[in-house]
Amino acid sequence: MKKLFGGAAGSAAILSTVWCMPQEALAQSVAMTGGMGSKALLVINGGAPKALAAGDTFQGVKVISVSGEQAVVEVGGKRQTVRLGEAPVSIGGGGGGSASGTQIVLTAGPGGHFVTQGSINGRATQFMVDTGATSVAMGADEARRMGIKFENGERFYGSTANGVVVGYHISLTSVRIQDVEVYNVDAAVLPQAMPQILLGNSFLTRFQMKRENDVLTLTKRY
Repeated sequence: MKKLFGGAAGSAAILSTVWCMPQEALAQSVAMTGGMGSKALLVINGGAPKALAAGDTFQGVKVISVSGEQAVVEVGGKRQTVRLGEAPVSIGGGGGGSASGTQIVLTAGPGGHFVTQGSINGRATQFMVDTGATSVAMGADEARRMGIKFENGERFYGSTANGVVVGYHISLTSVRIQDVEVYNVDAAVLPQAMPQILLGNSFLTRFQMKRENDVLTLTKRY
């Protein structure tokens, strides 16, 4: 039996929300998770949802307009439309520092865990970095929500903190965090509910990882 994930999974249910560190040299990641009348609930760089109306600016992201299930936002003079429930979009960046599309920068929460917004196969979701996980791992309910037909995958028996479970090995077409996207990522789908998708080594080994205090930097390998 394979060990799918380490100690981080056991405490996932009590994790606090963690924010991604905004970097001027990197593109801003913006997703829309809801609406409140004339305001859009936006997640910026993986942070907590923020209700913003037209004319509001938060973390360098300016809201130009809000209409129904979409909002137009602007970063550094560049505009982009974000739509409810879709994958985060990347806006701005490209000037100085690390090249856009090659680096992810995260900050740790009170428990030392790294949690971030991202997408799988173009569908928005939330990840938790787990270096003890063999692969990306998710619950069956979240997989179904994202339209992943995991039942066609290879069945396996795996050991978890809660005992032996039956799961499925699958390959994800794409995994995106901020403005970095990788393809053909091995994953495991497990029957139990999970508060976040575990970002395991099938994704992490595509990067060089560097941690300084509470900042984790993932730099894409070539």
